[in-house]
Amino acid sequence: MALETLSPSRAGDFKACPQLFQFRAIERLPEPVTIYQARGTTAHLALQRLYELTPEQRTPEALYDLFRGAWGELRGAEEFVGLFASLDDERVWGLQSLELLANYFRLETPDEVQPLERELDMLEPFEGDIVIRGILDRMDRRPDGRLVITDYKTGKAPPETYALPAFFALKIYALLIRRRFNETPAEVRLLYLNGPTMYRIPIEDSQLDAMERQLRALWKAIDRAIEQNNFPPRPSRLCDYCSFRDRCPAWSTQEALAG
Repeated sequence: MALETLSPSRAGDFKACPQLFQFRAIERLPEPVTIYQARGTTAHLALQRLYELTPEQRTPEALYDLFRGAWGELRGAEEFVGLFASLDDERVWGLQSLELLANYFRLETPDEVQPLERELDMLEPFEGDIVIRGILDRMDRRPDGRLVITDYKTGKAPPETYALPAFFALKIYALLIRRRFNETPAEVRLLYLNGPTMYRIPIEDSQLDAMERQLRALWKAIDRAIEQNNFPPRPSRLCDYCSFRDRCPAWSTQEALAG
């Protein structure tokens, strides 16, 4: 088996913990779907559709209606069936979701935004049989003509230091944009609706050159790990949120010793 494509999120997984990469990308183990993931999927779809409306129509009420409509389409999907114990639980989740979406209007003024791309599916080959694939939430052009990449997050905003893994993925998207459009984005932004909080960093060509070198090194490291079947765990604070902790050798060994 050899690596065929790599997404920014899976690249981040391997960088953070090769064992996590194995569980997700190689073994493709199922992860429990949570109400928070359902909220994220539905909110992304609603925000995508918000920008199909004319600027004057992009109101909070319109976004709420789009969220309700999107959930009406998604709730029957197999992954979401049985997610809620009762209709009352689902209603509470829905009301909390609308409260979260209201925060979006504290981060941006949507009638002033004209996206160039939404949910952009990217498949970019690099020399050496490297292929990077991912879906970009949104790309805009600023008044000064420069490109901006935006990623929506419905989870709680972490301290800025812990947002670095998400910026790692966005820098990869910035690299893909440079290759496809021959234009370097001015900045990448993370919009955390649960806060609300916006984190942003400027982008320069030197950063993207370094990212390309890092991607090539990661690709080689992943190929080597696949060939040797060697994906060592890398314990960190992120383990507290990992779906695979109960089967991770790092934790099963520690828990056995503690027992």
